[in-house]
Amino acid sequence: MKIHYVLPLFLGFSSFVLAQKTDKITANLEAKKEVYSSIAQQIWGFAEMGYQEEKSAALLQETLSAEGFKVTKSVAGIPTAFIAEYGEGLPVIAILGEYDALPGLSQEAVAEKKSAGKAAGHACGHHLFGTASTAAAIEVKNWLKANHKKGTIRFYGCPAEEGGSGKVYLVREGLFKDVDVALHWHPADANDANPGSALANKSAKFRFHGIASHAGMAPEKGRSALDGVEAMNMMVNMMREHIPSDTRIHYVITNGGKAPNVVPDFAEVYYYVRHGNRKMVIDIFDRIAKAAEGAALGTGTKMEYELIGGTHELLPNITLQKMMYSNLVKVGGVTYTEKEKEFGNQIIQSLGIENGDLNKAAIVQPYKNLDPSFGSTDVGDVSFAVPTAGMGSATWVPGTPAHSWQAVAAGGTDIGNKGMMVAAKTIALTAIDLFLHQDQIAKAKAELEEKRGKDFKYTPLLGDRKPALDYRK
Repeated sequence: MKIHYVLPLFLGFSSFVLAQKTDKITANLEAKKEVYSSIAQQIWGFAEMGYQEEKSAALLQETLSAEGFKVTKSVAGIPTAFIAEYGEGLPVIAILGEYDALPGLSQEAVAEKKSAGKAAGHACGHHLFGTASTAAAIEVKNWLKANHKKGTIRFYGCPAEEGGSGKVYLVREGLFKDVDVALHWHPADANDANPGSALANKSAKFRFHGIASHAGMAPEKGRSALDGVEAMNMMVNMMREHIPSDTRIHYVITNGGKAPNVVPDFAEVYYYVRHGNRKMVIDIFDRIAKAAEGAALGTGTKMEYELIGGTHELLPNITLQKMMYSNLVKVGGVTYTEKEKEFGNQIIQSLGIENGDLNKAAIVQPYKNLDPSFGSTDVGDVSFAVPTAGMGSATWVPGTPAHSWQAVAAGGTDIGNKGMMVAAKTIALTAIDLFLHQDQIAKAKAELEEKRGKDFKYTPLLGDRKPALDYRK
């Protein structure tokens, strides 16, 4: 009869110990909220674009170094990429951090569109991303040290996620070869840890060279590079009818000439191609390149293109996602003050949303088997190299789209800081769970092997090109 009493008592004690661990970790991080908020807001103020994040990377490096991490700078030939690690032996748990801003989205931390007078803004919340991941890594380090646990916690400082494919170079260099699991997160307008998807992506700058001439007095002597760009764009837009409907193609003309009365001898257009399957992306990109060749032939110009970025689709790992979701539920969402509610309602009005619900930030979204996304991320390449899990937390007012001035504004307030701490706590708890339950690592690895196939061979979509360090210039 004794065994019938011992087992419930043991399970009750086990649950009590787990609850104590959760409470202690979350309390430790909450106690340092102001410290991490200060770091995040400094990076928000730096607003440095891809491969230009010198101040942002340096601040995170200093923060981790001060906590006893060994920092290796300028990895994979990228000045603003780095690795910081603590501990030794297995398992090796990686936490990814980003810190690049987006061009042309400068914004003050107010609920109206008002430029801060800078070249860029954190419209995707990467100032929060890098800081929360740093906070999580430090808390895991503290736990390893306090409990005399064997293992390695490793932070990856990942620049230029926005179009620069920074993580691809890290994967290509083999910097994830000894990693057992990679964890990441992303700012959002809601809290969720569902198995996510992301589209594969390939991007390039197409450059046309023509002959300059006076557009009024001697147009016959000129050959317009801008005509080449426009002819290419027209052909690609006609091509949209004859590609899978879930493909995404977008472009911007980055140089179209300088004066209307001068036939442009140079023009450039920057293209993205996205699809849920990288093989389809490669095929469609090749067709776009052929369209560019045809445009040059038809306009009497010359064309060359530079491959800028390329990422795999995201490969979710259900084993890890369920662990992360469980921890997110324990942490919970974000509660707004009355002042923050006022700010939030003004943001909702600016977005033209009817029946907006600020309470969405306080809850965790129900678990779903697959959360579709039409964006892209270089985390995709990491997810093919190592079992990977991610989550999102409400750093923006519910209903706010990424890459908007409203996202920049909220990210510069305590709304962003609060959401950041939700992510830090969830990732720290998940990493610690992996150290404690290494059978789940083996299960996650087996799932990755099954999904990508035994014959899988990693081939980066950006080929063997060197990091595009000047792609934002």
